[in-house]
Amino acid sequence: MAARLLTYPFLARLLTACFLDRRRKTHSSVATIEHLTQRSPQVSVDELLDGFFPSQRFGTVSFDSYRPDPQQPSQSAAVKELRHFASTVNAPKPSGLRKFFGGQREQSRAGIYMDGGFGVGKTHLLASLWHAASGKKAFGTFVEYTNLVGALSFRRTVDALSTYQLVCIDEFELDDPGDTVLMSRLMRELADAGVKLAATSNTLPGSLGEGRFAAVDFQREIQVLADQFEVIRIDGEDYRHRGLPEAPAPLSEQQVRRQARHFPDDVTVAEDHFTDLIKHLAGVHPSRYRQLIDGIDAVAWHEVQTITEQAVALRFVVLADRLYDRDVPILASGAPLSDLFTQEMMTGGHMKKYYRAVSRLTALARQGAETQG
Repeated sequence: MAARLLTYPFLARLLTACFLDRRRKTHSSVATIEHLTQRSPQVSVDELLDGFFPSQRFGTVSFDSYRPDPQQPSQSAAVKELRHFASTVNAPKPSGLRKFFGGQREQSRAGIYMDGGFGVGKTHLLASLWHAASGKKAFGTFVEYTNLVGALSFRRTVDALSTYQLVCIDEFELDDPGDTVLMSRLMRELADAGVKLAATSNTLPGSLGEGRFAAVDFQREIQVLADQFEVIRIDGEDYRHRGLPEAPAPLSEQQVRRQARHFPDDVTVAEDHFTDLIKHLAGVHPSRYRQLIDGIDAVAWHEVQTITEQAVALRFVVLADRLYDRDVPILASGAPLSDLFTQEMMTGGHMKKYYRAVSRLTALARQGAETQG
């Protein structure tokens, strides 16, 4: 058990603190308690853009640390292609008349697109590309880029990202017609500005949007997206759970309150009533959720309830991703996290997002249970 706990940076720190506390033979200290509902981060454009880098889970990965499956040649081939792509990132961008007439433009497409199932290492490879490439670069999920446009405006986002050498987009997916048109324009304008693009997804570019909306009505935009990328297929066994993992049993109200304060005194816990937190998130733009949880080591939620409104649920998915990025353990009472979203949501057009969110929140809740012994 201890070896597994040490794989999490936060838990390793927690175990060390507990060990030192026992050595000192003092009484248990009380964690610092804060409330996300009292935080309203004000974030500048530069601060928003500074947040576009791989999470700590992928903070030190590389092509060398990726372990291709010998039974899946496409994995080794992907590493080779990505290494080459990284070497092209700093090629001079077209400018002036040569940009207008297309002179000296590379024959290859502007981007590389990794298609494959869950668990084959696409995010590992995308982060490895980000680390390997030099120059100005951005790394974020598809949702983070659409949120960036919402926070800055489309034109300011294009102007800002056009100064980058590389833009990496993880979990590329289209959920509605608005995102289709938005990302089509963004990718086209960045490609025209000479920005290299790299993306991961579980859906081929030409199939984006299928099953979610009338994709046939937006074939032109979808085709524009597909034309920006050279597709790399990464085969492999999906080692993740195909269904939902079993969530830990909810804690009682008293357990949440007591265990939130059981952490060492150098730990900051954000304790909130779930309904209040949901209301507060509506007033904080999702692009600021990363800053919303700055300095938070664990969260404690009272009386979790099933979310019934789609807009609220999608905001909460973003919070779940940011918490997962930072390995923030969860303590929660009320409804099980497996019941966080309605059955209609779990079978609808956004089902991939909700399954991912439940899986990630469940993993963090297990961490919360492990920290309490």
